[in-house]
Amino acid sequence: MKRIGVDVGGTFTDLVLWDDDGTVTVHKTPSTNHDPSIGTMDGISVLAEQAGIDPSEIEMFFHGTTVATNIVLEHNGSDVGMITTDGFRDLLHIARKKRPLNYSNYQDLPWQKWQLVPRRNRRTVPERIAANGDVITPLDDEAVRREVRLLRERKVAAIAVAFLHAYRNPTHEQRVKEIILEEYPEVFISLSSEVAPQYREYERFSTTALNAFVGPKTSTYVANLARKAAEAQVGEDVHLMTSAGGLVTSRSASEIPVSLLTSGVVAGLLGGCAIGKASGFPSVITLDVGGTSADVGVAPDGRLRMKHLLDTRIGDYHAMIPMAEVDTIGAGGGSVAVVDEGGMFRVGPRSAGAYPGPACYDRGGVEPTSTDAMMVMGWLREDSFLSGTMAVKPELAVDAIREHVAEKLGTSLEKAAMGIFTILAHSMTEAISLHSVRKGYDPRDFSLVAEGGAGPLYAWQIAEQLGIPRVIVPGHPGITSAVGLLTTDIRYEVPTTVWTSSDEPDLALIQSEMDRLASEAGNQLRADGIGEGDVTLERSVDCRYVGQGYELRVPAPDGEITAEWVQQVADAFHEAHGRTYSQRFDDKSVQLVNIRVTGVGAVPHVQIQEIESGGTDASAALKTTTRALFWERDSAEPIWVETPVFQREKLLAGNTFTGPAIVEQFDSTTIVGIGQKATVDKVGHIIIERASA
Repeated sequence: MKRIGVDVGGTFTDLVLWDDDGTVTVHKTPSTNHDPSIGTMDGISVLAEQAGIDPSEIEMFFHGTTVATNIVLEHNGSDVGMITTDGFRDLLHIARKKRPLNYSNYQDLPWQKWQLVPRRNRRTVPERIAANGDVITPLDDEAVRREVRLLRERKVAAIAVAFLHAYRNPTHEQRVKEIILEEYPEVFISLSSEVAPQYREYERFSTTALNAFVGPKTSTYVANLARKAAEAQVGEDVHLMTSAGGLVTSRSASEIPVSLLTSGVVAGLLGGCAIGKASGFPSVITLDVGGTSADVGVAPDGRLRMKHLLDTRIGDYHAMIPMAEVDTIGAGGGSVAVVDEGGMFRVGPRSAGAYPGPACYDRGGVEPTSTDAMMVMGWLREDSFLSGTMAVKPELAVDAIREHVAEKLGTSLEKAAMGIFTILAHSMTEAISLHSVRKGYDPRDFSLVAEGGAGPLYAWQIAEQLGIPRVIVPGHPGITSAVGLLTTDIRYEVPTTVWTSSDEPDLALIQSEMDRLASEAGNQLRADGIGEGDVTLERSVDCRYVGQGYELRVPAPDGEITAEWVQQVADAFHEAHGRTYSQRFDDKSVQLVNIRVTGVGAVPHVQIQEIESGGTDASAALKTTTRALFWERDSAEPIWVETPVFQREKLLAGNTFTGPAIVEQFDSTTIVGIGQKATVDKVGHIIIERASA
C-alpha cells in the first residue's frame, strides 16, 4: 500500500510518500499561504515523480493543516450571525469576566476587541429549556424565521445557534436548523448541540461561534482539496488530523471544522511517539522547530495527554474541544533578531517566514534571523539547503548580523551569531520545562525527539541544559509531522453531560447516554466506510470533587454500568487528582460531570523499517570537514573547530562518531555538540548521548 502524508506549515509544506515495501520518499516545498491546496497538490506531483509512480497509485491521503488555526489567529474569518435564547445576547461579550492582566486599568479584552459575532448580529428568540431537558418556554418559530431573514439580508456567511441547556435537549436547535435550511440554505450552520454538546454556557457558545467563524473558509478549502485530489485520483478521500490526534474524513472536517484547530502540531507529537517506540524509548518529549514556531509536546510512555479545559484555547478564544497537550512558541529558523532602542537584544517571536525569509535567502529580507546565525556559525553550509537545490548567499547573513546586532551591541560577529542561537535555545528550554517539570514529569526520564527542519540544530544543546539523557533524530526530521499523520486512526469523540454523584449515581441515565454515544460514534465511523471489525469504542469520564470548578478526565471501563463501575471511575479520579495536584481525598464524593465515547476506526499504520548494518566506523559517510563555531563546556568564549560533515543517507546502523559533528540531509541538518556521542540505531535514527552522561 502506498500512502502520503502532507503537513502544511507557515513556511514549508512537508510531504512523505510511504510504501509498505519500505521505500520512503520525502519532499519539502514553500507553502502557498493564499491557497494551501496549490502547494499541496504541486508537492504531491513532484513527490510522485521522484518516486517514479503516478499519483493515482497513492491509495491513502492524510493531511494536517493550519488553515483553521490561521483564520483565528489572523482574525480574518467569515461574517457570523448568532441566534440564541432571550436574555443571553451578550454572553459572548461578558465571557467569564476575567481580564488577561488583572491589575491593569486599561487594556483590550481580545474577545471583545475582535468579536467572533458583532452584537448587531447576535439575535435572540423566545425559548427556554431547563437544565434537566424539560421545555419551559416553547420555541417561537416565527421569531426564528424573522431573525434568519434579517441575517440573510445582512449577508452573513455563517449562523451559529446556541440555546441554554441545548446539550440536554437539542430539539429547539434542530428546529432552528430546519428553518435556516428553508430560508437561507446556502449559509454555513453551526449548532452548539452538534459542536460542543456539554455544559458551560460561555465555552459552548464560544466554540459554536468559532466553528461558524472558521467554517465557510475552512470547509471551502477542504472541499477544494478533496476535489483536486479526486481529479488526480489520489486516495479514496482526504483524511485530516484533528486537535485530539485522530483523523476525520473530509465530510466530517467540513461539518465541524473547529476540530481541525492545532491539527498540524499534534501530528508532530504522534510522529515523535512512533519514533521513540521504534528506537526503544517510548517516553518522549518532542521538539518540532520549523521556520516560524517551535512545538513542544510531552508523551509519557508514548501516550498523548489531553489539555485541561482551562487550556483549550486557540489564540484569544475558548474552544471546548479535545486537544492533545502540545504548545507552540514563536521560535524558529525565521525568528528575527533585533536590538531595540533601549539596547535590549531579543530574538522572535516575529518571523521572516518563507517570504522574504532570512537575509541569506536573497528574497529581499534584510533582518538577521536564526537561520542567518547558523550560516555565520558554519553549521549551515551554502550547498546544504535542500541538498543544494535552494540557492543562498552567506555574505548576506554576515552583513545582516553585523549591521543589526554586532555593531549595535559592540561585540564580534561570532558572539552576535552565537547569542541569537543561545537566546532561542533558552526559549525552547523554558517551554519544555513548563510542560514537563512544572507538570510533575522529570525530563531526565524522557528522550528528546528532534523534529522539523531546525529541531536537530537545537536539540543537542537543550538536552545538555535540561539533563535529558539522549536526543533521537529520526531519519527524516524535517517531515516528522507528515510521518505522524500516517501513525494514527480515524477518531470521533462524542460527549454529553450527566451530572451525577458517586454516592447516589443515576445508573440508568449513565447507561442510556453511554449507549446513545456509542451508537452515534459507531454510526459516524460506518458512514466513513470503516468495517465493523475495525471499530473500537473507548470510554472516559470528566470528574471532580464536590465544590470544585473544573474536572479531570479519566478512562472508564467497558461493560454494564453498575455501582462497581462507578467506583472504578471514582478510584481512577482519586489517582489522577493525586498525580496532578499532589493531593487526593478518597473520603470525598466524586461528581461524574461529562461522559465521553471515542469511536476509533483502525487504518493501516506505517512501520519504521530497519536499515542496513555497517559496524561502528562512520568514515564512509564522511562528506567533508568545515570550520564551525562552538563553545567548550563551561566556557563563554566561542571557538572555531574543524568539524566533520557527514552525509545522512550514507550512515548505516551501528555507525558511531563523537562531536563536534554536522550531519546533512535534504530536509534538515543535525548538530552533535563537543564531547557528545552519536550512534545510528537499527531503524536509522541518530541517538545523541549527552556529553556529561
